[in-house]
Amino acid sequence: MSPTNPGETLLVHTRAELEAARAGRIGDVAVVMTMGALHEGHMALVRAARRSAKTVVVTVFVNPLQFGPNEDFSRYPRTLDADLKLCEQAEVDIVFAPAVEDVYPGGEPLVRITPGPMGAVLEGAHRPGHFSGMLTIVNKLINLTSPDYAFFGEKDAQQLALIRRMALDLNLPAEIRGVPTVREPDGLALSSRNRYLGPEARLSALHLSRALFAGVEQRTPGAIRAAAQAVLDDAAYAEPPVELDYLALVDPATFAEVDEAYRGPAVLALAAKVGGTRLIDNLPLGIEG
Repeated sequence: MSPTNPGETLLVHTRAELEAARAGRIGDVAVVMTMGALHEGHMALVRAARRSAKTVVVTVFVNPLQFGPNEDFSRYPRTLDADLKLCEQAEVDIVFAPAVEDVYPGGEPLVRITPGPMGAVLEGAHRPGHFSGMLTIVNKLINLTSPDYAFFGEKDAQQLALIRRMALDLNLPAEIRGVPTVREPDGLALSSRNRYLGPEARLSALHLSRALFAGVEQRTPGAIRAAAQAVLDDAAYAEPPVELDYLALVDPATFAEVDEAYRGPAVLALAAKVGGTRLIDNLPLGIEG
């Protein structure tokens, strides 16, 4: 446990250190769960947590269960020193940065959370096992940090929907709160993976947000999909090209595709590879006809 003065950010690595850091604190607790490489999107979550609770805990853990065999676990950025400085500036109370063996003391877990049918589509179809690993670590970190509130970004819309459903179905005590996506001035959604984009790839990546904004200007499901797809069709000829994984217009509660007669809240979501880097983005909207 790092030495600290009252009001400073305390860095802890083990469950025992976390429990000691929590001891004697009164008032509500909020947690922000991250894999590190913190950016302004994460800090928006931290600020929302700071406004809501007496004690703010940020977890920094690159969860191996969320990565498939061909994904970027080994090269995922680990920047704990820089992350800690950002947390100190944001007046985070506790940073919990455990080792893999502290989170999974029995080795790779034999019992995991199953995401069900909502986790089998879109990201779940393209990244088998990802949502099981994500829900397992979120459940574990809620158990370890015992928060009143847990904050997640709306940029990972399907993840947020699954976490909310897990909290409902498993009677988790934490209230799950979403925070709107933070974007660069040019519209690109903030992501830790953006650092993998070279200058040309970053320009190509702007087609993702442009497609979403073109779609949400329309009024009917068919027109929304068509407007977004038109931008993505052009993006296929960019250099480097945008390689689309999916474009979907879904019910935010179930992540099922909506039909032409649908009216109500929706999410326009997409995923694509740009210069070898896979990016996701979405925008919420209301379909009123």
